[in-house]
Amino acid sequence: MAVQIRGALARDVWRRLSAVTDPELDEPITDMGFVERLDIVAGSEVEIDFRLPTYWCSPNFAFLMADGIRRAALSLPWVQRATVRLQDHCFADQVNEGVNGARNFEAVFADLTDGSNLSEVREKFREKAFQRRQEAVLLALKAVGMTPARITAMTLQDYDTLGLIRAPEAAAQKPRYREILIEEGLACLPEDPVFVTWQGERIVAEGLADHLASLRSVRINMEFNGALCRGLQASRYKEVDLSSGEPELIDFILGRVPPAPHRAPQG
Repeated sequence: MAVQIRGALARDVWRRLSAVTDPELDEPITDMGFVERLDIVAGSEVEIDFRLPTYWCSPNFAFLMADGIRRAALSLPWVQRATVRLQDHCFADQVNEGVNGARNFEAVFADLTDGSNLSEVREKFREKAFQRRQEAVLLALKAVGMTPARITAMTLQDYDTLGLIRAPEAAAQKPRYREILIEEGLACLPEDPVFVTWQGERIVAEGLADHLASLRSVRINMEFNGALCRGLQASRYKEVDLSSGEPELIDFILGRVPPAPHRAPQG
């Protein structure tokens, strides 16, 4: 969906929205074409409409994205009010009422959650995002000839002084990987190891190959879900460009999925 972004205030909001990701794919909602309308009202109020690939997308995913959109808009100091509207979705009314009314998911969908907590879902997909970003950087370092010992010995200070990474995917993911490391407290000091597991355990040289194999399985699963998502979106709205090099469903059916990250997410 092409959204017309006019004016400095709207561009400010759009930049904040680019940090909101589809929780299952770790790709910006702005790149996925989910944002349908962005308006600035009276100079301090923001209205954002978005839609998802299908009418029945999981309500927890929809709620996470709607909440992320509202929080992103409200993070700007000049925004006094943000209204988010999910469109064309079976649970749109509940999601919109809950997010704009500052009610949590468990209260809105009490009959569907069976006591489960949305934070558990958020944590699960945060871990996958961490793993996908990490794999992109690790593969790029291997590709330029770094040994497993050198890679796994790298500290946060070493990471920050790395030269330019030319692989597009890794170049895009390098700052995003650092960002999630810091936000999750997995590396804070210059001497902290930069390549660790989600549980904070340092990856050792002897285990790097096995670790990369597990990361690959996470990426392939995310790429399959991404292909499914884009295919459904294209079928429903006839507006999605599938010519960017992303794998499509036919690639998975025919076993043509690339062995390494192939495209740089924008954002």
